[in-house]
Amino acid sequence: MNVLKLRTQINDFLLEDIGHSDITSSTIFTKGDRGEGTFIAKDNGVISGIEIIREAYQLLDPTITVDFDVTDGEKVQDGQSIAHIKGSMAHMLTGERVILNLIQRMSGIATMTNHCIEELNDPTIQICDTRKTTPGLRMFEKYAVTTGGGKNHRVGLFDGVMIKDNHITFSGSITEAVRTAREQVGHMCKIEVETETKSQVEEAVEAGADIIMFDNRTPNEVKEFSASVPTHVITEASGGITFANLASYANTGVDFISLGFITHSVRAFDISLQV
Repeated sequence: MNVLKLRTQINDFLLEDIGHSDITSSTIFTKGDRGEGTFIAKDNGVISGIEIIREAYQLLDPTITVDFDVTDGEKVQDGQSIAHIKGSMAHMLTGERVILNLIQRMSGIATMTNHCIEELNDPTIQICDTRKTTPGLRMFEKYAVTTGGGKNHRVGLFDGVMIKDNHITFSGSITEAVRTAREQVGHMCKIEVETETKSQVEEAVEAGADIIMFDNRTPNEVKEFSASVPTHVITEASGGITFANLASYANTGVDFISLGFITHSVRAFDISLQV
């Protein structure tokens, strides 16, 4: 994650929660009251975002020390220690909720991503995310996908051309959409085309698309479409793929499977701070 952006966003999140002061902690404790605490996993899965603990406390109180027991991407068990903190009682508790909200969500995403990779059980296919992320949390959520073993699709609208059905309709054809996009973007920018039929796949190949997506296709269709695409063109399956049917897409020959639910529909990973 970009460190400067990370600190800026955490700062904003803390300001949103604290407002003008943490009334509870500031009235109960004095500046000299010090203590210790431990972040503990209350679930089994993959940890993601632990550096947020250090960054948040550095913003609140640089005298708080943080010692990590695990690293991002590591699998942990229920009851396992994640990190130890020492310092101002008031500041430790002031930052607790924002820290937990972020690392619980990120660890939930990392855990689900890892579950999907294991469920698919096909090392020739990469699991990746989509743009179906929480506004304001995209950097955190996409990082979590990578710590779970997945890959990132484009970060936003700015870092890749993705020609979808409405773009094709307005342009008149896949060929025309790819041609006009290619004339405008530089050689470093890839062009992906969304397809639903074999004839669209063939047109996308002929038009020179770098990546071809098979949208809402069955495993058999994905296998058929993949076989008709040259090996230098990247293929992706997306849409209608759930955890329940994911395993059926193994051995279909596709390069990537993009899943929206690994970021937008995950259960938070249970973590608590015990002091």
